[in-house]
Amino acid sequence: EVQLVESGGGLVQAGGSLRLSCAVSGFTFSDYGIAWFRQAPGKEREGVACISSDDGSTYYIDSVKGRFTISSDNAKKTFYLQINSLKPEDTAVYYCAVVIGWVLGTRETLEYKYDYWGQGTQVTVSS
Repeated sequence: EVQLVESGGGLVQAGGSLRLSCAVSGFTFSDYGIAWFRQAPGKEREGVACISSDDGSTYYIDSVKGRFTISSDNAKKTFYLQINSLKPEDTAVYYCAVVIGWVLGTRETLEYKYDYWGQGTQVTVSS
């Protein structure tokens, strides 16, 4: 059974940083994409970043470019989202998700139907 477990969320002041982790177990696929999504209260879930396992290409939505960095440690089956210069509007529950298959780090990859999801980790940014 594939499981994704996020950690690293918390309460931080605006301008601070967090590193979210996503530990994946029961996973044997060689081609996949990892993405981070977030859902703020009263808003729809949005994809913020993704990375390809095949070529390491990444994609970020405009509102997080230059502040968020997605990375992976494939040997440890752990994926990360480094979040810098946090803003109050970054407050949300953050989820990692996996889509099986050969994908690239593109906007379209964030729109795929993802196969596995974590339970989420809360990020709260105070002003």
